[in-house]
Amino acid sequence: MTSDTGPDRYLQRMPKTDLHCHLIGTVRATTFAELARRSGLDLPASPETIYRDVNSLPPDPKLYEHTRVPVPRGRAADEPEVSYSLFQVSRWIVEALRDADDLTRITYEAFEAAHRTSSVRHLEVSFDSVPTHLESLGYRGAVDAYAEGIRLAERDFGMSGRLIAAVDRSTSAEQALARVREVVDNPHEYVAGIGLDNLETAGPPERFADAYRLAGEAGLRRTAHSSEHAPVAHNTITCIDLLGCDRIDHGYYVLEDDEVVARCRDERVPFVVAFTTSRRSWRPWRRASIAAMIDAGLNVILADDDPGLFPTTLADEHRIASEELGLDREKLRAMALAGVDACWLPDGEKEALRVRFGAEFDTLDAEEAAA
Repeated sequence: MTSDTGPDRYLQRMPKTDLHCHLIGTVRATTFAELARRSGLDLPASPETIYRDVNSLPPDPKLYEHTRVPVPRGRAADEPEVSYSLFQVSRWIVEALRDADDLTRITYEAFEAAHRTSSVRHLEVSFDSVPTHLESLGYRGAVDAYAEGIRLAERDFGMSGRLIAAVDRSTSAEQALARVREVVDNPHEYVAGIGLDNLETAGPPERFADAYRLAGEAGLRRTAHSSEHAPVAHNTITCIDLLGCDRIDHGYYVLEDDEVVARCRDERVPFVVAFTTSRRSWRPWRRASIAAMIDAGLNVILADDDPGLFPTTLADEHRIASEELGLDREKLRAMALAGVDACWLPDGEKEALRVRFGAEFDTLDAEEAAA
């Protein structure tokens, strides 16, 4: 809840983009509960309990013994006795989806929540390959269903949106290439680009060079999760130079290499980051890392990643930036405008969005000054 006046009100109402948001991770607890019960999904606990206890356990701590920002090794105070990983819960959500209407519904609800809780004006959501039990829809049918959800949200909330086709880095190079070829062979006005998802330790970026080359040749934009789970900076350089990424999801471990930090700072590489993660013990490390990235002059843009499952909102992420990192309104405004610059709208729509942001910020600042 936010107050009607003061800092909370400002942080909730300031216009935002959200450029790093996994569609399955936006599904509301109430929606999952309804879909799971309708589908007769066999779950180890109630949907409400599962959502409450989402907590991905950290990987091998030996990987993180000497990082510049220390990675916590113990449990967080709020960790549940029984944890459900983000990936497991995401699989259950996918199993509960039954038809195109469900895909349209969760897309619309993602946009509705972003608009109502956080004043998001442009949202880009990442979608996975069509699951086996929905393969009758095909790639095109699934994308059309997602796009219908965006169109309805654009009509109802005055937003804009785009889709990002996720490439699962736990798959082979050949499977990734087939995934991108499917995207390229079925162009859609709402599919703006591709992203490399899943645990970074499951697949190095080099594996996906051919898939990313094909995407670039087709004019698709490109991003990737990088320097998030592998405690190295060079993966981010690989994503930029070899994969042709024009922005990076996460990127916290670029801090391990001063030369990489300097290059990314000089080139204004956008890093789309989130303070909140399903690894509850890692949340302090995330916040310290983002603070260090900002202090180093990197182009950091806030996102909420999997807001339904953590849970969080983009306004909550801005509240953390304000209250815990001490970012002032001028800095938050600059970050919001950087989000416009990094989004994947066509140039004309992007410029119109930038003008809209400027006008909304000016109005909000004037109202705050008069209050």
